[in-house]
Amino acid sequence: MQTFIPGKDAALEESISRFHTKLRQLGFDIEEASWLNPVPHVWSVHIRDKECPLCFTNGKGASKKAALASALGEYFERLSTNYFFADFYLGQEIADAPFVHYPDEQWFPVPEDGELPDGLLDDYTRDFYDPEGELSADMLVDLQSGNAERGICALPFVRQDNGQQVFIPMNIVGNLYVSNGMSAGNTPTEARTQGLSEVFERHVKNRIIAEALSLPEIPAGVVARYPGIQEAIATLEHEGFPIYCYDASLGGRYPVICVVLLNPANGTCFASFGAHPRFEVAFERTVTELLQGRGLKDLDVFAPPAFDNDEVADQHNLETHFIDSSGLISWDLFKTEPDFEFADWNFAGSTEQEFNHLLGIFHELEQPVYIADYQHLGVYACRILVPGMSDIYPAEDLVLANNNMGAGWREAVLALPASEGSPADYAEFLQSLEDEGFDDQTRVRELLGIAADKGTGWHTLRVGELKCLLALAAGQLDEATHWCQWTQDFNASVFSTERSTFYRCLGQSLSLFADESRDPTTYRPAFERLYGASTVAAAWAHIEGSQRFYGLVADDGSLSQFKSHQQLLATYAKLQRAKQAHWGV
Repeated sequence: MQTFIPGKDAALEESISRFHTKLRQLGFDIEEASWLNPVPHVWSVHIRDKECPLCFTNGKGASKKAALASALGEYFERLSTNYFFADFYLGQEIADAPFVHYPDEQWFPVPEDGELPDGLLDDYTRDFYDPEGELSADMLVDLQSGNAERGICALPFVRQDNGQQVFIPMNIVGNLYVSNGMSAGNTPTEARTQGLSEVFERHVKNRIIAEALSLPEIPAGVVARYPGIQEAIATLEHEGFPIYCYDASLGGRYPVICVVLLNPANGTCFASFGAHPRFEVAFERTVTELLQGRGLKDLDVFAPPAFDNDEVADQHNLETHFIDSSGLISWDLFKTEPDFEFADWNFAGSTEQEFNHLLGIFHELEQPVYIADYQHLGVYACRILVPGMSDIYPAEDLVLANNNMGAGWREAVLALPASEGSPADYAEFLQSLEDEGFDDQTRVRELLGIAADKGTGWHTLRVGELKCLLALAAGQLDEATHWCQWTQDFNASVFSTERSTFYRCLGQSLSLFADESRDPTTYRPAFERLYGASTVAAAWAHIEGSQRFYGLVADDGSLSQFKSHQQLLATYAKLQRAKQAHWGV
């Protein structure tokens, strides 16, 4: 039996079989880790690589097969576009290899004057990414290679309105677009339609949230055309969650739907958005997205609606909506007088016609679209960039919050646990760290681009905690006391029991040692009964300077001490072999 669903160019069974076969041929062993079916016609699945659990995706659909096909398709899109590795340094061997990302990448030397090299970007993207002329070439070195001597690694994209090939730095792609606009599918037009739909979905979502727009409800008679969707909504309402279904097309222009779930138990709400040229597909995706990876008991983590529209429109709130949809939405969304009339839109056709329709909307907006195609894994995938519409983070982040900002610190920070410096050396290191201006809340593993193993000190280490450990090594106990309290306040919920106990003990011990009227040795037995002898010994040794950098294991820059990172590198090696075979290099 073959199952065809709207918007797909192959039966679900055919897609699932093909995707599984290709993954096995490439050396990937994928498991279905968890399934959810909280209401009728809403399924979601979490799949992952058995050998590298950091490589995982989630799929959703109106049936179990549709959800699995969705998850496998997303897995291919993230393998094909290297998205699984976007946050990580890939090591010196790959940085010096014939290619880092793809054989058709192009490297541009970093000029001494810092100007952006000729041949990089086009006029439109130069103006968009560097409107004030603040962007220097060294800011565009990619995190994955960190190879400033080699230069700027740029990937080829085709601008759709004029067919021009444009080289866009991997650094820009990774910093601003994250996963938005990526897709894989049975055919190029199917995948491209999905990618463009996703761009519209998130752009229109941001506009509706930021501008506090009021949307028209979808009439009950229209909802009734889709019995499966209607039953899912009715079940949610029966379970105590009122549902609003909105036409988010802004007057029939964009193929977007919005569904809002209210939770009277705690006064919160959650807005889900979906897009596709076919009204039915967009509606179904919105409802399944609402519950992807969530059971009915997981709907109490959102925020109440807000009247402060400036707070709702804040960039950080919009970013939160992209990450997990837990951001604020305005009460104005629910006004009984909408800003638009309901439009009973539907742009259904072949996937080629649907793609051309969506692309035509961008052309009408005079909005350039850049597409990179990938077929080296035997499944078509693409990455679509629409500067000004598909960006998740603002262009100014290339200057203010670039993901390569910590690259120059990687080797020195990883070497700290085995270092034998003087207190003055560590004081100088701490001052340099202060001068760099990193956000104290930043996870050090993210700053350095490493995949640290869960349960280890490196996994939870933040810049503020690193300052505490450096202050201890420098003998700056007042400074250490400040950062110890900061660490306890900020990391209490994520620390292991052992690490949490250490910092509680350290905080009390620092207070004890600072009081010259007290002899620490007379309090040691009570401390040991409360915190444990080994913890007290470690805390006091850090205060006295005989031990440093509690719970951190040194690495020489090879990242050999990080099992999770080595799993990622082994996975990336499989992709590199596939690229070599496809490009014949």
